[in-house]
Amino acid sequence: MGVAAPNGFGREEWWRATLAGESGIRAISRFEADQYPARLAGEIRDFDPTGHTPGRLMPQTDHVTRLALAVADEALADADVDTSALPDYAAGVVTASSAGGFEFGQRELQALWSKGGKYVSAYQSFAWFYAVNTGQISIRHGLRGPSGVLVTEQAGGLDAVAQARRQVVRKGIRLVVTGGVESALCPWGWAAQLADGRLSTVDDPGRAYLPFSADASGHVAGEGGALLVVEDAAAARERGADTYGTIAGYAATFDPAPGREDGGSRLRDAAELALSDAGLSAADVDVVFADAAGGIAADRSEARTLAALFGPNAVPVTAPKTMTGRLSAGAASLDLAAALLSLRDQVIPPTVNVDGPAPGLAIDLVTGKPRPATLRTALVLARGRGGFNAAMVVRVPG
Repeated sequence: MGVAAPNGFGREEWWRATLAGESGIRAISRFEADQYPARLAGEIRDFDPTGHTPGRLMPQTDHVTRLALAVADEALADADVDTSALPDYAAGVVTASSAGGFEFGQRELQALWSKGGKYVSAYQSFAWFYAVNTGQISIRHGLRGPSGVLVTEQAGGLDAVAQARRQVVRKGIRLVVTGGVESALCPWGWAAQLADGRLSTVDDPGRAYLPFSADASGHVAGEGGALLVVEDAAAARERGADTYGTIAGYAATFDPAPGREDGGSRLRDAAELALSDAGLSAADVDVVFADAAGGIAADRSEARTLAALFGPNAVPVTAPKTMTGRLSAGAASLDLAAALLSLRDQVIPPTVNVDGPAPGLAIDLVTGKPRPATLRTALVLARGRGGFNAAMVVRVPG
């Protein structure tokens, strides 16, 4: 796996910071944000794309593409696989995206007003962007197998990994680089994120994003994510690869339209279907990585789902994204990376800045410091704008 996060660049640095409770949420520095009602973000700073993005591509790419290339480099190096030695079409790339094209699109719009500037329509810029991350990773590493991009916002990181799993299990593809990396920290992207009113307007980084808390006031947006190498288990064993875990189950659901009599979240259905896919029951789950929207109504809905599925306070729940912000398409794959490292190290990372769940929320929220635990199975949950729900079950290797 490879990771880029506001509180640590690179897998082990990010994991060390996460277990230490170090947050990467702070005042935006990428652009002048004083005029906006929300002024905090999980921002990756001091990133040097040199060595990951070829010089000829620098003028043609933006921040998020360069991040994705660096993260893919780390993931493939960690997998210790020589992609050039694989048969043609044996490896592919499936990623998630959501809002990362805003920076490129804004640059094209600015060019419209520049003397002699060349303008590409916003539609063209987004169409180009959704293909560019996957395409550039494929080209850089010679991955000529099945590729694609899924757009389901916050749920996208899990959906992409599930599609990679299908390619491996059903079609016999040897390995797939998958997950999501996101960035939309530019004025145009920021205006779009402000539009739905879910961003917290609190200026204190320690109080802005408090999921499941009585003081919840929305979420903080961030950038980054994780890419993972999903591989056939037998092939991985054959080449002596070290593995983090097994994708045991997955499911996705879609919420009904607002106002319908059967309205409401279908997150529980996604979790139950994912457990069924894994051949497991709720009693087998040792930890849940929550979606943790940061809004009172959404948090209460998720807490009710967890209490109904597992029983009140019956399973540890955590949201390490309180240290990074919600990363849109990069969020769920970063949670998945955290779940796999939790299984490796037998420890649950904390939900920072939250003293405990609000009254009436019957969940065992891990706060304050990491919690050592015996862990064999983790459930990762994600919800995306527009009604997307996704759940993935991962287990220790073996």
